[in-house]
Amino acid sequence: MSTFRPLVFCGPSGSGKSTLLKRLINEHEKWFQVSVSHTTRKPRPGETNGKEYHFVTSEEMDKAIARGEFIEHTKFSGNMYGTSKRAVEDVIKEGRICVLDIEIEGVKSIKNTNFNPRCVFIKPPSLQILEERLRNRGTETEETLKKRLSRAALELQYGEEPGNFDLVIVNDNFEEAYEKLENFLIKEYPAAFFEQESCLKIQKGWQT
Repeated sequence: MSTFRPLVFCGPSGSGKSTLLKRLINEHEKWFQVSVSHTTRKPRPGETNGKEYHFVTSEEMDKAIARGEFIEHTKFSGNMYGTSKRAVEDVIKEGRICVLDIEIEGVKSIKNTNFNPRCVFIKPPSLQILEERLRNRGTETEETLKKRLSRAALELQYGEEPGNFDLVIVNDNFEEAYEKLENFLIKEYPAAFFEQESCLKIQKGWQT
């Protein structure tokens, strides 16, 4: 069974990263699977434990980190977030491409592992447009908005530095951004896309 490198997504909140990722999974769910991260924050309405996140206590998280069970972990707004080694390994063992949606700290950390990931940075056209997107969500207070924008400035600085990411996408036009992402993935994971294309050709042959 082939072993695929994990695929890491990173970008400021409001960059459109989650929307791109959702489409990728919907169109190529056989090959791409998102790892489920752990967090100490409380579940939001509609979230299910084990689906969006593994919701744990601070004590449970601290113990797991001390045991070396996490590839990366970070703290934001008083809550811990992290990706366990097992979450990634389980996806890889299934012969699928593990997708991680993590922060800058996590990118730096996973680069120091043997997973040898491919890293993609999604950025907004500008901080001003990012602020507009975050305000339009209607989920941010002025305090949390200020924190996110301050963090976004640091993320953009790291994301734009040559060599930190294999691909940087400016998400100004969603369709164009997704096309750039998919073209990159076809080159990086040809086995996945080649098999899918072959299956489609076979299906078309049966229909004629």
